[in-house]
Amino acid sequence: MSAPRAPRSTVFRGALLVTQDAQRRVLRGDLRVEEGRITAVGAPAPAAEEEVDASGFAIVPGFVNAHTHVAMNPLRGIADDRELAGFLEVLFAVDAHRTEADVEAGARAGIAEMLLSGTTSFLDLYYFEDAVARAVESLGIRGFLGWAVLDPELTTQKGVPTENARAFLGRWKGHPLVTPLVAPQGVYVCNRETWIRAREVAEEGGTLLHYHVSETRREVHEHQTKTGRRPVVWLEEIGVLGPRSVAAHAVWLTGEEIRLLATRNVGVAHCPSSNLKLASGGVAPVVELREAGATVGFGTDSVASNNSLSMLREMHLGGLVQKNQRWDATVLSAQELLDMATREGTRLLGRESDLGSLEIGKQGDFFLLRLDHPTLLPARPEAIVSHLAYSASEEAVDSVYVAGVPVVRQRTLSRADWSSIRRAGEAAAESLWSSRPKK
Repeated sequence: MSAPRAPRSTVFRGALLVTQDAQRRVLRGDLRVEEGRITAVGAPAPAAEEEVDASGFAIVPGFVNAHTHVAMNPLRGIADDRELAGFLEVLFAVDAHRTEADVEAGARAGIAEMLLSGTTSFLDLYYFEDAVARAVESLGIRGFLGWAVLDPELTTQKGVPTENARAFLGRWKGHPLVTPLVAPQGVYVCNRETWIRAREVAEEGGTLLHYHVSETRREVHEHQTKTGRRPVVWLEEIGVLGPRSVAAHAVWLTGEEIRLLATRNVGVAHCPSSNLKLASGGVAPVVELREAGATVGFGTDSVASNNSLSMLREMHLGGLVQKNQRWDATVLSAQELLDMATREGTRLLGRESDLGSLEIGKQGDFFLLRLDHPTLLPARPEAIVSHLAYSASEEAVDSVYVAGVPVVRQRTLSRADWSSIRRAGEAAAESLWSSRPKK
């Protein structure tokens, strides 16, 4: 299927606009996009090449999935009901059999799932990321793609992972949709030298560093036994912590580590569904991190550990868990949850000036939500943020735009055919599932 021609300008008339601007305004009016950027919000807009009657829709800034492994879609359900060590044992065994072709097939399926649920940007950590980049380019989403870095003796990659990451940065730097970055897997597979080299490659390339940290108590205990330091403290001591980095999970933190992450401007990707399903134990200190000044966004992690890529589900579950754990219904309000899924996600990526809200000059990344869907009743302006956080279904997402280009229209992908994506994903799953170790 060929990519659709983007209209030079589009105006959406009479929509309920969930602006996510500094005042968090929700208003009824027009939204105009020209050459990919928003040129009018709220007031009656000038005519455009394309006119859309949006009176039956809310328009919402696109979600930012701040941590995933999108190419793992053929592995959904392959390692259920295992603790992290057992889960990783299965995944590492299957990963040894993956090919670049099946990674691309998995990435296309995962991107389709994200687009159809309102996600317009995602932060990824995997290998064969050129295949993921091609899927991003093909389907029209924004991909912030981290090349997985491990100690050379612990990886199935050919060559030195840090040098592979450097080459990946060179191949994709400057692409309008693909932002390449460096992604050390975690302290359990990266030694001091690997971490320092990964940080140097990221700094030389002017890009992000993305990694897992303190996901489980076992990870923290084993690293402390080995080094005498907890992971976050150790990363600070070797000079890794700093701005332009995003730590995924961050469940098992002390007060000192919370302060370190905040003062070093390290972003945190909170993955509640994955943490709960893998029984990471405890509850990530999201409230404390935010109070300390850290930026926290939502990530889904992969479908092998979630098993969904829906940001609507992450908001809902993430909010309820924090409220229940603290016996305080006021923490993480619906507005704060929506902020984490939009504005805070773009801040993690260093793109808050360009993405994350419906404001003049920003990129036209947003989705149209059907106000007549049963999960949106009553479709009142004062209730829409609550509905997004607590009740809205993915099926209510009607159309999705990235840089003003329609990538989903009326729940149909614009740049690809789902049936062909599904067939390729099923074919990849056939060989991968046959290679999994038995219980």
